[in-house]
Amino acid sequence: MGSTTETHEMNGLMAGNGNAAPPEEPGARGVQRTRVINMNHYANKKSAAESMLDIALLMANASQLKAVMEQGPTFSFYVPLIVLISISLLLQIGVGVLLIFLVKYDLNNPAKHTKLEFLNNLATGLVFIIVVVNIFITAFGVQKPAVQQKT
Repeated sequence: MGSTTETHEMNGLMAGNGNAAPPEEPGARGVQRTRVINMNHYANKKSAAESMLDIALLMANASQLKAVMEQGPTFSFYVPLIVLISISLLLQIGVGVLLIFLVKYDLNNPAKHTKLEFLNNLATGLVFIIVVVNIFITAFGVQKPAVQQKT
């Protein structure tokens, strides 16, 4: 028995000359199957995954904000960290709203492609800025306040 190799492109066509092979009879040797990928389903799953990561980072930033506020204004980087964490939180909320709009649109409608590409690029740019801001938050070092023991 021979083995078959299947390669699929995003449009569901087999690699090679760019044309999908016609389906063959069941039981024929070397059967090649084609699958059409639903781009809307793919994009919705991608946006949902991004949203979950955004929520995780949102929760981490909220925890960092709480830790900084508990340390109070005597902490040396109090103001810069409050500003950076606030910027990160606002940008994450913006990206979350943007992802909701991206999920709404039909990718199969060519009239929407330009708008979707712009919104997707905007979301990617905002995520990059969020990453950079969070690198600075980490660099300034948010520490939990030390628990004072009574002696």
